[in-house]
Amino acid sequence: MASGFFAILDDVAALLDDVAAMSKIATQKTAGILGDDLAVNAEKASGFVSKRELPVLWAISKGSLLNKVIILPIAFLLSAFLPWAVTLVLVLGGLYLAFEGAEKIYEFFVVHDKASIPSGMEVPSESDILELEKTKIKSAIVTDFILSIEIVIIALGTVLNEPLSTQIVVVSIVALLATVGVYGIVALIVRMDEFGLRLINLNESENSISDKIGRFFVNALPMVIKSLSVIGTIALLLVSGGIFVHNVDFLQDIFPAIPGIIVEFLVGFLTGFLMLLLYKGIKKIFKRN
Repeated sequence: MASGFFAILDDVAALLDDVAAMSKIATQKTAGILGDDLAVNAEKASGFVSKRELPVLWAISKGSLLNKVIILPIAFLLSAFLPWAVTLVLVLGGLYLAFEGAEKIYEFFVVHDKASIPSGMEVPSESDILELEKTKIKSAIVTDFILSIEIVIIALGTVLNEPLSTQIVVVSIVALLATVGVYGIVALIVRMDEFGLRLINLNESENSISDKIGRFFVNALPMVIKSLSVIGTIALLLVSGGIFVHNVDFLQDIFPAIPGIIVEFLVGFLTGFLMLLLYKGIKKIFKRN
């Protein structure tokens, strides 16, 4: 009886060792996409009123966890029964990410006519602000859904030859780390100014060390947010380009002499603007009709 119990414990320990080793490998494989996920979601989660930043981040984090709950079982089922559908889903997600990245670039460079604001125009009501907030949260969750698919599929690819139980545990750990790690760092970034103000108000001295550090954090936040906006856009194109290059056969060796990261960016960039032109063309047709 005792020997059987210790044999079970030995099997459990061996399984945990395998899970730990596989989780480490899977995390390393997904490190690049996690960096892109961080940049994209930090840009998506910025721009809210200070007191609403953490509630908004919490809402996006819950949406991200729900995304993982939906994606994980579907990914396991598709991998087992319809492996070709995994590639199809990835490519469709890549089209969306490329479109979003191209749209951001278009909005930045194209000059828009600024409508004159009437002098008697009312300040937006609280309900209007909350409605806009909900729209931005939904957009962030949709983008997270597509990035989560890529993270889950890459992690799954590292353990395809392992037993199903190991696959489930390893990929679930990576998915959970993706949400907790990414949104934890995003929360730290968007609260930099609040932390800086607390340091400035820490004592009554005019130019203490805490004041200098606090002013650094307060002044750095706008630059960090602007940088994340640019990095997030580049990340969208890189992620989408990587999806196409790694899953569409004729693109894998299209420019062998050019570094892979440049090829992925160019593929994402060109695909994104093709999708943007298609979107605007369809939009014009519907307007005419």
